[in-house]
Amino acid sequence: MGDGAETGQAQETPKQSDETLRIAAVIPALNEAPSIGQVVRGLRSQTGTILSQIIVVDNGSSDDTAAIAREAGALVVTEPRRGYGYACLAGVMAADADIVVLLDGDAADDPTDIQAVVGPVLAGTADLVVGSRSRGALEPGAMTPVQIFGNWLAATIMRQLYGVAVTDLGPFRAIRRADLLALEMRELTYGWSVEMMVKAARAGLRYHEVTVSYRRRIGVSKVSGTLAGSVRAGWCILATTFRYWRWSPLKPLAGTPAVAS
Repeated sequence: MGDGAETGQAQETPKQSDETLRIAAVIPALNEAPSIGQVVRGLRSQTGTILSQIIVVDNGSSDDTAAIAREAGALVVTEPRRGYGYACLAGVMAADADIVVLLDGDAADDPTDIQAVVGPVLAGTADLVVGSRSRGALEPGAMTPVQIFGNWLAATIMRQLYGVAVTDLGPFRAIRRADLLALEMRELTYGWSVEMMVKAARAGLRYHEVTVSYRRRIGVSKVSGTLAGSVRAGWCILATTFRYWRWSPLKPLAGTPAVAS
C-alpha cells in the first residue's frame, strides 16, 4: 500500500482457484433492532458472492438486536465491552473464513455493494478494499457536515503521511483475516477503522477503493447523534492517524510477498 494505490469503480472479476475462499461478513451492532434484520437478509440475498458466514456482534444491546439477527439467519456473537473496535474484533475472531467483510448494522451500507468490495481481494489485485462513500452515491443527510469534514481531514492527513490514495474512511471494507490479525489491532473504540488503514499502509498492503452507495441510517447514530460523541470520535480518529506512522509489523503479512534478505 503506497504510491501505487489506486481508486477503482469497476467491479473486479474473482480469480478462479481450486479452492473456494471462505468469506465472512462481520456486522457490529448496538441497539440496531429496527435495521439489523434488513441488513442480514440483504446480505443473504446476494447470490453472486458466497458468504460462508454472516456474523452479527451484539455489543451490549438493550433491545432485540440479537434475536432479530438470529431469526434473519446470522450467527450472533456477544461482546459486552462497549466499543466499535471491540465488536469488530470479536466478530473477526469468531469468523471461520479466509476473508472478512466489515459493514455496519444500521442499513446505511448497501448489501448489493458487497461484490464490488470483496472482488479485488478475491481477484488478488488488492489486500485491503474500502468502499468510498465520497466517490459514490451519498444520500442527502446520510452524513452530517461534521462527519464529512472530519472524514476529509483524516483522509487528507493519511494521504500526506502514508502516501496512499485515501478518499474515505468508510466502514464497508474487505481484507484477508490473516492480514487483519497480523496488524495487531489495538484501537478498540472509534479508532479501529483508521488503525486498520494506516497499519496496512505501513505493512505494505495494496490499498484499493471502490465506489459504494451510502444511505441515511435507520435509527439514531451512537456517534454523530450527539456533539460529545462526535468530538470523542473525531479526536480518536485524528490521534490514531498520527499514532502509527512509524509502526511496523512483527512479520511479513500474507498479502505482502516475502523479501529475500
